[in-house]
Amino acid sequence: MALSATVFKVELGVSDIDHGYYADHTLTVARHPSETDERMVVRLLAFGLRAHRLSDVDGELAFGAGLSTPGVPDLRLADYTGRILEWINVGQPDERALSKAASQADQVLLFPFAAGVATWWRTVRPKVGRLANLSVVQIPHPPVQQLAQTVDRRVSAQVMVMEGLVTMTVGGVDVTFTPEPLE
Repeated sequence: MALSATVFKVELGVSDIDHGYYADHTLTVARHPSETDERMVVRLLAFGLRAHRLSDVDGELAFGAGLSTPGVPDLRLADYTGRILEWINVGQPDERALSKAASQADQVLLFPFAAGVATWWRTVRPKVGRLANLSVVQIPHPPVQQLAQTVDRRVSAQVMVMEGLVTMTVGGVDVTFTPEPLE
């Protein structure tokens, strides 16, 4: 019997001072049985970091099917015609997955976060450097590890962005860090 996804109810407050965006989002997040709490935290963070785009477009920012369905974004910002404005993934995909995403969306955003990012990036960068619509922003691993320890089925979280500095709060634990653009 296959294991089913674990459903999390998330109240996510976003205060993006850099973009003048302030909103609360009630989210339902399905975590695939093979997905770690770290990866789920980064998906929530990615939502918080890109939510400001909702004030720029007539569309929605939504979680994809996740690890159970290869070839779909972890998050996608799409207008109401279905056009994918932003294909957002977390982790360390291979160059084929990034090329496919780049061909299907206006912009591809990738948030790698694990300890092996530097090695992965040295291998993948030469193969994806030609993708003009790709942006890669590394999330430091220690804050992700710390936040992942606080995840519960009902989660209250906040993401604040000010002058490029990000503070994320999950379950009462605050971490502050600076995402590092890689590409």
